[in-house]
Amino acid sequence: MKNKFPILLAFAFLLSLHVFASVDTVATFSPSMQKEIKAVVITPAEYSETKDYPVVYLLHGYSGNYSNWITKVPQLQSYADQYDMIIVNPDGNFGSWYWDSPEVANSKYETYVAKELVEFIDKEYSTVQSREGRAITGLSMGGHGALYLAFRHQDTFGTAGSLSGGVDIGPFPENWEMKKYLGTKAENPERWEEYSVMYQSHRLIPNQLKLIISCGTEDFFYDVNVKLHEKLTYNNIPHTFMTGPGGHTWEYWADAVQYQLVFFDKYFKDR
Repeated sequence: MKNKFPILLAFAFLLSLHVFASVDTVATFSPSMQKEIKAVVITPAEYSETKDYPVVYLLHGYSGNYSNWITKVPQLQSYADQYDMIIVNPDGNFGSWYWDSPEVANSKYETYVAKELVEFIDKEYSTVQSREGRAITGLSMGGHGALYLAFRHQDTFGTAGSLSGGVDIGPFPENWEMKKYLGTKAENPERWEEYSVMYQSHRLIPNQLKLIISCGTEDFFYDVNVKLHEKLTYNNIPHTFMTGPGGHTWEYWADAVQYQLVFFDKYFKDR
């Protein structure tokens, strides 16, 4: 017992020396929507302006906001350190689905995330300013948004993922306010295809965009994720498809995001 107290003091001292990743909430401005939008930016503990860092854009789901990821998965701080990357959690305005809405004039979250936010991050932080240094992923609505934006902006993002993403919106015409932003499916069937990830896959060139898709087998989006996997396979689009036990829960996302960050880290290092 006499020897334990100095050991505990030494351990506490070593812990006090550890510098954690920086978590900042920044105010960005969207010219297309003429408003200020918040985002969380996580920089690694050893962040230096003399080095360029890859960036992972991590999108929240329906009814969420920019603070969800860091609040629910604080381990993101240690992942930013471990992989020496910047992680950005933008705000998607509760339920924008990250579209430039044809129905709501001031909802232009495709333009905001894929262009305006990327430009802001590249200006304010020391980043790899090319597609080879950018990844995008997200959960649920954000999983759809990440793939939708990546498929349509392959000059901006080099790798992308989805966690329990609503990758085909067609089976859910009355859910999650989508008809507010697209109009009803009955009156706008072609638009509902145009704005769905499932029908954007024709834009992909094999090996152009590195993809990882994750979904739990108990998730209500599991079937549409399997169908996207099958469609990509049929069209010879290489991708990683990860599935296993889990529902539409933070427990699943907190676990699955680790594997996606490993995937992105390998892409960044191999570029």
